[in-house]
Amino acid sequence: MGTLTIILIIAIVLLIWDGFKVVQQGKVAVLTIFGKFSRVLHPGLNLKIPFIERVFRVISIQNRSVELGFQAITADQANVNFTAMLLYTVLDQREETIKNVAFKFIDEKSFMQALVRSVEGSVRSFVATKKQAEVLSLRKEIVEAVKLQLDKTLEDWGYHLIDLQINDITFDEEVMRSMAKVVASNNLKLAAENEGQALLITKTKAAEAEGNAIKIAALAEKEAAQLRGQGIALFRQEVAKGMALAAQQMQDANLDASLILFSMWTEAIKNFAEHGKGNVIFLDGSTEGMEKTLKQLMAIGNINIKPNNSKN
Repeated sequence: MGTLTIILIIAIVLLIWDGFKVVQQGKVAVLTIFGKFSRVLHPGLNLKIPFIERVFRVISIQNRSVELGFQAITADQANVNFTAMLLYTVLDQREETIKNVAFKFIDEKSFMQALVRSVEGSVRSFVATKKQAEVLSLRKEIVEAVKLQLDKTLEDWGYHLIDLQINDITFDEEVMRSMAKVVASNNLKLAAENEGQALLITKTKAAEAEGNAIKIAALAEKEAAQLRGQGIALFRQEVAKGMALAAQQMQDANLDASLILFSMWTEAIKNFAEHGKGNVIFLDGSTEGMEKTLKQLMAIGNINIKPNNSKN
């Protein structure tokens, strides 16, 4: 076989080899002709013009992530340290989008630097309007503010910011100590307020209970007094009825009704003697004294009885 034939075979093999391009799944290839954009190759086996079309760049259309660490300053001059995870991807697979991704930046490193600095700048501009006490509770608001500012810019670059995860927000050690003191003092204040309210409620309930007890006792005493009064009135009525009946029976028997009062007098003296506890009671035992006492008893009982004046 001659040299010319060998050269011809090698040239054909090279033409065939260079005329095919395999693109991996999840990627696209950008072709140029003499440095000018030609077309986009999609995943799979693709044909291209040998030695004329060149693969300028293979671009991944999969999601990509990068971790960030940066510092921002709040409106009250406190340093805030952020640790974040950035998730982004190519906006879509349209030809114009792929051209932006391929040609906007000189290389992938330059794009990453611009992306990271843009995110940091957006976070810093947002945090600069907030006080340190507000920042810890504004994770969601920070992400929304960054996406709002960067969506249009990244779209022009051919990318889309999927998510920004704020993993950690910390302050300088001195700021953290002061914040801890503020939290501790607020907790003590709340505890004191709760304790005071509890004590007030306890005293209020105790006062209400005492007032209710006094009210109940007063009502009970009132009812008891009424019942005692009614009992005494009934007792007097029954005594009067009994005395009247006894006097009537004495009169029917032609006996002196003053014997009833004399019997009451002697019963009273008997009770003094039986139930007395060492008390000294002076009684007038003369006939005149007894008559006087009988008159007084008749006046109390409203009994119209004439005592026997005979002195036996």
